[in-house]
Amino acid sequence: MRKKVILACTECLSRNYSSYINRTNQSERLEVRKYCKQCGTHTLHRETK
Repeated sequence: MRKKVILACTECLSRNYSSYINRTNQSERLEVRKYCKQCGTHTLHRETK
């Protein structure tokens, strides 16, 4: 079953994006490089709890 997760910037800790992941296939946290509006650059975004 797919679960909705929120992605937060590792630099400024703002929560910019949301995504859906399949928990049965992926056990570790999602990490994606995305554009952060607060920082103004592409930064690493991690899945929050």
